[in-house]
Amino acid sequence: MTCRRWNSISLLALALLVVGCRRDARQGAATARADSATTTPAGTTDFRDPSSAVMAARAPATFRARFETGKGAFVIEVQRDWAPLGADRFYNLVKSGYYDGVRFFRVIPGFMAQFGIHGDPQVSAAWRDARIPDDPVRQRNARGMVSFATAGPGTRTTQLFINYRDNSQLDGMGFAPFGRVAEGMDVVDRLYGGYGEG
Repeated sequence: MTCRRWNSISLLALALLVVGCRRDARQGAATARADSATTTPAGTTDFRDPSSAVMAARAPATFRARFETGKGAFVIEVQRDWAPLGADRFYNLVKSGYYDGVRFFRVIPGFMAQFGIHGDPQVSAAWRDARIPDDPVRQRNARGMVSFATAGPGTRTTQLFINYRDNSQLDGMGFAPFGRVAEGMDVVDRLYGGYGEG
């Protein structure tokens, strides 16, 4: 098994105020039980179309998403008021199953770990130009905080990073944290960093 495979993340469960998830051991995939008719079960193909109405839902004020890696699990807790547009995008990507099987592709020890490029080239191409406007920076990029990666102003799409340390220099560059690692930061610390910028 390759180191990249060990760093692969797979959404196992999403604990939302409106959605409860369970792992189906026979299929090894995340499934969701919807508590309302407007909730889309994880693993559907709605994430293939960024313009889908399903991808425009407003996130709850707070919610959690659980990710499983080869090193263990970690949980991201989102506070919508920190960065509403970023929180909404993350919520919709998670609930649609977009991050299932997505890998950490850039891990720089002492700086950050980045993921969010889908393994299906057609899906990645569909999201390349599905940008959301920037949120004002209301929280610092401190250790464990989660922000969208960008290629410049107004370019947030699907890529996220988790800060390994206080990266407050990123605050002035417009990287607006929308959540934090609430559980399992030790797991994030153990992700393979040998590829660096890779």
